Amino acid sequence: MNTPPAAQGADRPLPAEDRHLGTITGQSVAHESARAHITGEAQYVDDIALLEGSLHAAPVMSPVAHGHLRGIDASAALALPGVIAVVTAADVPGDGCFATPAHDEPILATGQVLHVGQVVALVVATSHRLALRAARLVTCDITPLPAILSIEDAMAQQAYVLPPVRLQRGDAQAAIDASPCTLAGEFRIGGQEHFYLEGQIAYAIGQEQQGWVVHVSSQHPGEIQHWIAHALALPQHAVQVQCRRMGGGFGGKETQAGHVAVWAALAAHKTGHPVKMRLDRDDDIMITGKRHNYLYRYTVGFEPDGLLNGLQLMMASQCGFSADLSGPVNDRSVFHADNAYYLAHVDIESLRCRTNTQSNTAFRGFGGPQGVIAIETILGDIAHTLGLDPLDVRQRNLYGEAPRNVTHYGMELEDNIAPQLIAQLARDSDYRARRESVAAWNAAHPLLKRGLAITPVKFGISFTATQFNQAGALVSVYTDGSVLVNHGGTEMGQGLHTKVCQVVADELGVPLARVRISASDTARVPNASATAASAGTDLNGRAAQAAARTVRERLASFVAGRDGVQPDAVRLAGGQVHSPSGVRRFEDVVREAYAARVQLWSDGFYRTPKIHYDKQTLSGRPFYYFAYGAACVEVALDVLTGESRVMAVDILHDVGRSINPAIDIGQIEGAFVQGMGWLTTEELVWNERGLLTTHAPSTYKIPTSGDVPEHFTVALWPEANPESNLFGSKAVGEPPFMLGIAVYEAIREAVASVDGVRVSVAPCTPAVLLAALNEPRGRSDD
Repeated sequence: MNTPPAAQGADRPLPAEDRHLGTITGQSVAHESARAHITGEAQYVDDIALLEGSLHAAPVMSPVAHGHLRGIDASAALALPGVIAVVTAADVPGDGCFATPAHDEPILATGQVLHVGQVVALVVATSHRLALRAARLVTCDITPLPAILSIEDAMAQQAYVLPPVRLQRGDAQAAIDASPCTLAGEFRIGGQEHFYLEGQIAYAIGQEQQGWVVHVSSQHPGEIQHWIAHALALPQHAVQVQCRRMGGGFGGKETQAGHVAVWAALAAHKTGHPVKMRLDRDDDIMITGKRHNYLYRYTVGFEPDGLLNGLQLMMASQCGFSADLSGPVNDRSVFHADNAYYLAHVDIESLRCRTNTQSNTAFRGFGGPQGVIAIETILGDIAHTLGLDPLDVRQRNLYGEAPRNVTHYGMELEDNIAPQLIAQLARDSDYRARRESVAAWNAAHPLLKRGLAITPVKFGISFTATQFNQAGALVSVYTDGSVLVNHGGTEMGQGLHTKVCQVVADELGVPLARVRISASDTARVPNASATAASAGTDLNGRAAQAAARTVRERLASFVAGRDGVQPDAVRLAGGQVHSPSGVRRFEDVVREAYAARVQLWSDGFYRTPKIHYDKQTLSGRPFYYFAYGAACVEVALDVLTGESRVMAVDILHDVGRSINPAIDIGQIEGAFVQGMGWLTTEELVWNERGLLTTHAPSTYKIPTSGDVPEHFTVALWPEANPESNLFGSKAVGEPPFMLGIAVYEAIREAVASVDGVRVSVAPCTPAVLLAALNEPRGRSDD
């Protein structure tokens, strides 16, 4: 697919604060750890050389979904040579619950167990394998109690981790009643395991005077610092948490990494030895939360051309046994239930259901995908009912000019490029002609069907919790001209550190090779927000830029004073300092500035402007801006087996003015494939006892390279971000995940070509599709 022609604003000048960017920023430079990844030099927590006397911890897990915990018997484990201790809730010196806002999750179970896999105790031993073996020997005395294992059961018992939320605009019921066409339906979407390559891990090392250094694989070291201090009854300054990199996160290491870190610290506290805790894959999946699965029920009124009049939508999510991040996750589902479409009259009810299963948590998109897929499914159902092209129905309902430019939560759209972007993708992907070709194919082939769909995304960028939209950074210039950067964000493979280094290099006018980044460290940047909400570069990049700018301005003022010119006449570029009086090497100026006692380091701080949000009314401007995109997907379906395959993908996505096109395109490709997996192969199955049976790669299937079609194109929308964001860029981590919804809609189109069958369940595994294909035909085994 060709890159689209320049759109309005493509030549928009850089914001004033970005005038020094553009030499390195905007280039497809390699990931800062790429070579280390390839050679194996990149160090993860499990690669850190252990100190003398280090021990290993493993979890003892509940085999029961709900019950009274009467006690444990660890005698068999303690009898093994090399087993040092067993840690229980009685060994927690501080608060027995994790330091979450809801205060509803025990560090170690006591009195009752609330899901299969809940950690009851820790076994500490001299090796990892021994700790795992010994943990299996610990028995739990549990009296079973009735368990809630489904959304329907939770709704029937009104069991919620948080109160229901309702958001209304206009009069949905009256609009539906007055509509010439109405439709009601129910569908459900499954959850998703994060399946990060590097599992949950932490290494806790005691220091002098009750101090701690803890190495983690976490998106939120600052929260872990708080949690450990809370559990050990210490001030936060006693706990230093470091994270150089993660082997993937996807939201699963936002809160969930804190559990393992606290457990490692508790084991180290009890034994007096450093303790590493690394969950094996089965235990990791059994213990940690997933993407929330949802049940939807809707009633919608619309015109014969598909234009929406009124919508009533109930979204119920399975939150698990505790609140975790279910509040903001479900709030974002409410915010994104419009996706790119104007909802004049809408009534959304959000239920946060308590079940005796793992406590579900953040996952790429943070509830946004579950909101987006709701309206996309509804519009697909409307198009099918009316016999219209789903793309026409979608385009008819897009946001537009006033008054159709205000979201259901009261935010005015100032940058709605969805209509142009979708139209461009439809032209470039040859959608109309291909749709005719697919129809002809389906008419001629009874056993192998095809489906084609275009779906868009409009995704809000910012933490909905306004206080998290801040960041800090530290930039240090050494006397040899080398530069070290530290900021509060974390690297999980997404390229955040690379982009920040590009920005700092440009701001100081030095080659990229001179800039190095150090581990995220709570002792350097305090109170840092999680690297989440796709805001990592927006926040930390701006903070690092501010720090680098301060150093640059000091150097410019120093040279200006020496040369008798104005500071704005001094320019730093290409590793040199240019002044009307001559050109000097950057490192020479730095040494002279040091000798003159000029400060060569600075901190930087950034807070996102314009945003405000009333949590009680779910109204305001929770997002600084929106990122847009669309995908055109073609699939094939074998009606005899239910197997489906993605045949072609064309994506047009909006990243603003890209800081690093190669990294951004990689993020788009990866997010799409992960979204495709959510809706096709990644099925979570709990049995009647509440046991998650899909807890290993043998039973839980993520997409592989073989699932990626040969035809897979990604083009970047050329327009810069109209908001004053870093380099005119936009966030890229989460928005393209929702482009995978086009796969779901294309599969539904393929299935519908067989006697009008509709699919109302995802993931669309072969079993699900085959059941849908067989049901309307009345087939039986007779």
